Amino acid sequence: MAKAREIPGFAESSSYREAAARAVQVRTEEVFGFREGVLDVSDIDRVHDMRVATRRLRAAMEIFAPCFPKKEHGRLLKEVKALADALGERRDRDVAIVAMETAAEQMTAADRPGIAHLTAQLREEQTRANGVVEQALEKVDADGLRERLLALAAEVLPAEGVAS
Repeated sequence: MAKAREIPGFAESSSYREAAARAVQVRTEEVFGFREGVLDVSDIDRVHDMRVATRRLRAAMEIFAPCFPKKEHGRLLKEVKALADALGERRDRDVAIVAMETAAEQMTAADRPGIAHLTAQLREEQTRANGVVEQALEKVDADGLRERLLALAAEVLPAEGVAS
């Protein structure tokens, strides 16, 4: 699992609002930094890393909610949750497939066809879940989620902004 990015200047922030802006800014970039390759089902770590990053962003948004305009914050948090849910559906299938493959290695030859059948079903579900992730990412792009999250963070900063 990818380690959480450090938030530069977080401890030195002059206010709770500045800390909130820094956290949302870094966690947003972290989410979108894992985007490349997330639809590749042969590399399940990418979807896991992006999902964990959405959970970190969501936590930062929830902790610092009082710092942001309520209406826009609520809309963005809902969109981040929707992306996390799509990634979670795919991740659940990835984990189940790995578990089935591990179990198959320890079973007798007579039992392996049953596990192979279950694994094939899980792969079909994984493909469908991956399609949901793809649609979620297309929506994120069309709606400019990354840019809107960064704008939300910038909105609460003093005039000089936050250095990244």
